[in-house]
Amino acid sequence: MADTRGDKDDRKELPDDEAALSARLQRLGERIATANRPSENVTGSRQAADASAFAKGFRMSTELVAGVLVGALIGWLLDRWLGISPWGLIVFLLLGFAAGVLNVMRAAGVVRNNNLTD
Repeated sequence: MADTRGDKDDRKELPDDEAALSARLQRLGERIATANRPSENVTGSRQAADASAFAKGFRMSTELVAGVLVGALIGWLLDRWLGISPWGLIVFLLLGFAAGVLNVMRAAGVVRNNNLTD
């Protein structure tokens, strides 16, 4: 069988497949190095977009929790005042949940906000 590695004098020269692999690895290293560097014109807008998305998510979660808590509070107060325990709490807890979901959908833009003044 023939030795594809060449003579002993040519040890420093790589065979074609190893040279191609070495060149590909070097190009890959260069591409990774340039991809990891942040671009000068993108950093400001991306940070603003991340902060805006975080604020929108926080607003939506607050809307849902507030709707449930307000509904539960109204139902509990009606239970105490009218003595109809636990029906007021159950009904108004469900109404508060529905109101919270509706507010989240409005904030997300899924449902159009209907104003009666239009």
